[in-house]
Amino acid sequence: MTLADARALLPGLAVARADPHGDARALAALAGWCIRFTPFVALDGADGLILDVTGCARLVGGEAALVARGARDVRRLGFTARAALADTPGAAWAAARFLPEAGSERGALAPPGGAEAMLAPLPVAALRLTPDAAFALDRLGLRRVGDLLHLPRAPLAARFGAAVGRRLDQALGRAAEAITPHRPAPPYLVRRVFTEPLIDHAGVADAVAGLLAELCGRLEAEGRGLSRLELSLFRVDGARRPVTIGAARPTRDAAHLMRLIAVHLDGLDLGFGVEAMALAAPGSEPLAAAQVPLMQGERDQAGGLAALVDRLANRLGATSVVRLVPRASHVPERAVAAVPAMAPPVKRPWRAEVKRPVRLFPRPERIEVVAMVPDAPPVLFRWRGRAHRVARAEGPERLAAEWWRECDARDFRDYYRVEDEDGGRYWLYRHGPFDARGAARWYLHGIFA
Repeated sequence: MTLADARALLPGLAVARADPHGDARALAALAGWCIRFTPFVALDGADGLILDVTGCARLVGGEAALVARGARDVRRLGFTARAALADTPGAAWAAARFLPEAGSERGALAPPGGAEAMLAPLPVAALRLTPDAAFALDRLGLRRVGDLLHLPRAPLAARFGAAVGRRLDQALGRAAEAITPHRPAPPYLVRRVFTEPLIDHAGVADAVAGLLAELCGRLEAEGRGLSRLELSLFRVDGARRPVTIGAARPTRDAAHLMRLIAVHLDGLDLGFGVEAMALAAPGSEPLAAAQVPLMQGERDQAGGLAALVDRLANRLGATSVVRLVPRASHVPERAVAAVPAMAPPVKRPWRAEVKRPVRLFPRPERIEVVAMVPDAPPVLFRWRGRAHRVARAEGPERLAAEWWRECDARDFRDYYRVEDEDGGRYWLYRHGPFDARGAARWYLHGIFA
């Protein structure tokens, strides 16, 4: 009815403005919170969640305890909840919405193999049919799911479409129905639920160390390593505190990973305690066993550098520590790019055949040059007030901007590698050709070692 008619019947009616986007965000946040029970959590319309809890009930004392705890914890967050558990997503959907006990403190629990008996007395709308299909079935006297169980499928499909039979088969487990998790379930995940909340950082650190040992043990058994680690702490008040760390190269060193996580645990607000935690490796890579140094003076330089990068990046931020990678450009100042040190490796190799200076100036510096036209190398150049007489020279190497950039045909650079009489080695270039007067613009771009 309209709001005016509702207020006419009930003048004290409480009214709130609808916020579909806010509701969707709250439901997505609740889905993330439900990861404490299982990593397979899917959104069900605008007001429901489907959890695949296969194999998870043993962590909390059985299926009945799992349903009761889930319903209790969701209500404690301020939601009105109906909870049910059944063999299939369709049967659980029907039980949660149509069984009276689903709204109780303990929720509804269908016994294994009891989906058909549980569904039979429920209205046909419990099969997740469209309102038009449910209304048409009701007009023919097919009001309960039990009325459809023994009907031949061909006439039913011819009159009402294939959806009725498909939904019935899905609810009874005769047809497969996969759920799509709200967040892709990581292939490596370990979880722990505590009988009593952890209220101090030392206890949390000990629990994280135990989870790390378990996770790294699984990785080692399968010859894999992780480059990203996600820790989720679930507080008693329903808040979820995520901690994410990264590694410069794949690792399964539990001690090193614990040192990285400990930096973030010290200042974490535990609220009234942590009642569950989950540790996940979203991505993994093959990691073969490596020989440890045998001699006392030997050191794993690559491993030491990676550990240093890990510590700096996790303390200062992933974007604060960078490395240089090649970029497809012949122009020297555009040939490299700075990316986060923990970014995936670039498969495009460096151009090892070209010689580039160790020190490249941020901006080329203007110099005065004496050279013979048109393409002879410099014989003398003046830089920062000092004259340098060239003893040896090599070039030119002509570089121009990429063809897809709009530029003048005369906009090119002729680079020369020169060595002066004092042994200094420099990288010079002439910008464009000599003009009619034999003049040109010369620059110093870098210095060789």
